Amino acid sequence: MPNTYSSLYCHTVFAVKYRHATIQNSFKKELFGVLGNLINETGCSTVIVNGVSDHVHALFKFYPKHSISDVMKSVKAKSSKWINENGFLNNRFEWQAGFGSFTNSQNQIEKLFDYIKNQDEHHEKITFSEEYLNLLKAYQIEFLPEYLFKELE
Repeated sequence: MPNTYSSLYCHTVFAVKYRHATIQNSFKKELFGVLGNLINETGCSTVIVNGVSDHVHALFKFYPKHSISDVMKSVKAKSSKWINENGFLNNRFEWQAGFGSFTNSQNQIEKLFDYIKNQDEHHEKITFSEEYLNLLKAYQIEFLPEYLFKELE
C-alpha cells in the first residue's frame, strides 16, 4: 500500500517439543542461519536468531502486511522439515506448539540484539521457564499457566 510507513520489530521465542535439549552444537549455527533465511523468505528482515539446546529467540523486522502467526507457522514447519531431512537426530524433530511474540521499538533493538546474542551466558544464570515468565510479565501479557511451554521431560 503506497504511503504506508512502519518500523515494527518482533522478538519471538519458541521451544523444542517437550523442551527436549535436541538443538546440538554440531548443527546449531547452521540451524539459526536456516531460521533467519526462512524468516527472510516470508518478506520479513531477520536481525538475529540465536538460542540454546531447547529454545530459540528470533528478532526480525516485519511490515503491516505480515501476520506473525503465518510467519512463525512457515518458519517452524520448514525448519523442522530441514532438521529431519538432514538426519541430525535419531528421532523425529518437532517444535512445540505456539510461541511468544513481543514487539519492540527502534530504540530497544541494540539492547535486545545483545540479549539474544548472549543466550548461552544468559542461561547459565536463569532457566528458560524463568526467562519466559519474565518476558510475559515485562510485556504485561496475561496467560494461563496450563498453556505455557511444557517442561523438560
